Amino acid sequence: MSENIVVALDAMGGDNAPGQMVLGAVNAVSANNQIKVILVGKEEVLKSELAQYKYPQEQIEIKNASEVIETAEHPVMAIKRKKDSSMVVGLHLVKDKVADAFVSAGNSGALLVGSLGIVGRIRGIERAPFGTLFPVKDGVALLADSGANVDCRASHLVQFAKMGSIYMEKVVGIKNPKVAIVNVGAEEEKGNALVKDTMPLLKECQDINFIGSIEAREIPSGYADVIVCDGFVGNVILKLIEGLAKTLFSVIKEGFKSNLRSKIGALLALPALKSKLKTFDASEYGGAPLLGLNGLVVKTHGSAQAGEVTNTIFQCLTFKEQRINELIRENIVIEKQKEE
Repeated sequence: MSENIVVALDAMGGDNAPGQMVLGAVNAVSANNQIKVILVGKEEVLKSELAQYKYPQEQIEIKNASEVIETAEHPVMAIKRKKDSSMVVGLHLVKDKVADAFVSAGNSGALLVGSLGIVGRIRGIERAPFGTLFPVKDGVALLADSGANVDCRASHLVQFAKMGSIYMEKVVGIKNPKVAIVNVGAEEEKGNALVKDTMPLLKECQDINFIGSIEAREIPSGYADVIVCDGFVGNVILKLIEGLAKTLFSVIKEGFKSNLRSKIGALLALPALKSKLKTFDASEYGGAPLLGLNGLVVKTHGSAQAGEVTNTIFQCLTFKEQRINELIRENIVIEKQKEE
């Protein structure tokens, strides 16, 4: 087999590790012979998990790591102290070019700290944002930044917009994606200092399709394809969308159970409803890559099941095939150097 991508997977990170991580890897390699997965974690535990499945054995290997970074650990101290953790070992596989990508459902803060310290940013990229895909009315949008950088400058947001535009066009397939900055109104005079400083810079960008401000209520409609903001605002937006969706699904489910008539109605409506609601399942779109690093690092939900893990591995393959890092260097870094 000649694989197109090698993905290192943090098999010990997340609420459902190692079982769902291993199953996600098995499903990915079974579906695509271009993928090789390196499961990073406690070797004996992972061997036991793999023994349950039939899969192309040449496409999965195990890299032993004796330690695990837990969800509640302090990010900086965890990365410093646990050198043989599945997260640190996996990140070094990317740094050393053994793997093309690293996927983890583990401690988000530790993954950010480790990614910046071990893999590092592309020279010329000022900050690396989490780029999170989430469902909107007729497809999917990208939120950058969704939580990596809570304090930003205008130049950071300009780079987020450019990297997000490249990602949406090449990975998601949206030609000339619409880019908007999160604001409290459509008028240019509105917004905080960061938005007011960033707006004229985005308007000057010839290489993105900037359409101006977007209010939070417009985000679910799909008004823009790339939503630009600092990580504090982005994380609030993302958590609100996830919480609201979960609550609405729960309310709909309870409503269908309320009486006999609604139960009969549920039986008739359920197939169509399930099909539609599936498009609003964030796990269908994989994880959130840290854009602008020297290698690909992707964060999946801490509660990720096997399906999300598999989709994230497929996402890594598309990321590599579309040369996202090369395009970031060519279209952002080189342009920045010319301006200087």
